[in-house]
Amino acid sequence: MPRPTLTAPPPLLLTRPAAASARFAEAWRKAAGADAPVVIAPVVEIVAAPGAADPGRYAGVVFASENAVAAVGAAPRRMVAWCVGDRTAEAAAAAGYDARSAAGDAGALVALIAAEGGGPLLFARGEESRGDVAARLRAAGLPCDEAVVYAQRDAPLTAEARALLAGTRPVLVPLFSANSARRLAREMATGPSSAPLLLAALAPAVAAAWDGPEAGRIAVAARPDATAMIEALRTLAALP
Repeated sequence: MPRPTLTAPPPLLLTRPAAASARFAEAWRKAAGADAPVVIAPVVEIVAAPGAADPGRYAGVVFASENAVAAVGAAPRRMVAWCVGDRTAEAAAAAGYDARSAAGDAGALVALIAAEGGGPLLFARGEESRGDVAARLRAAGLPCDEAVVYAQRDAPLTAEARALLAGTRPVLVPLFSANSARRLAREMATGPSSAPLLLAALAPAVAAAWDGPEAGRIAVAARPDATAMIEALRTLAALP
């Protein structure tokens, strides 16, 4: 029996940092309709550490997020930036780097750099980082230092988000990282949560990190990118 199509998608709750959430909200409304309800309530604040890294001392820079690009700032000269995905590569290119995208995860990033060689490298990362990128590059014979260029601080859910989660209507919740999944779960534990959750996870590890209220349904994106996340959300929302 074909799945019924909803006349309007459930509200979408975005808990990424504000700029990333705003971009995703725009993409979601293009896919789901201009009137698709969206609530933006970041549960993390990005705090840059100016001067924590000097990319000018290196042959290339490694970025696992666009937050790291923003924290490091403009390229000191034309130099390669190895980037985990396309969005990070776009941010690096805009900052003046010769950006190359691994279009994947930390493993794909390490494999791309190892295949092309070069160095010494600087891995500019957040305080919380997964994948042991610098250590794996050194193990592959590539000199790589690392520097923490930003921190992630917990932020409370907004009153609008809490009201949404305390309701009875299903809520679409995309989870883009294991850390953000755990942060949202912690926040939800501090208030009422009765809304049926429709969770879309960027990867199996992100889905496994969820330890909040039991979800009505969970979908894992086919690829670790925004387009696949939107497709997973469309499936959860029973959109054609």
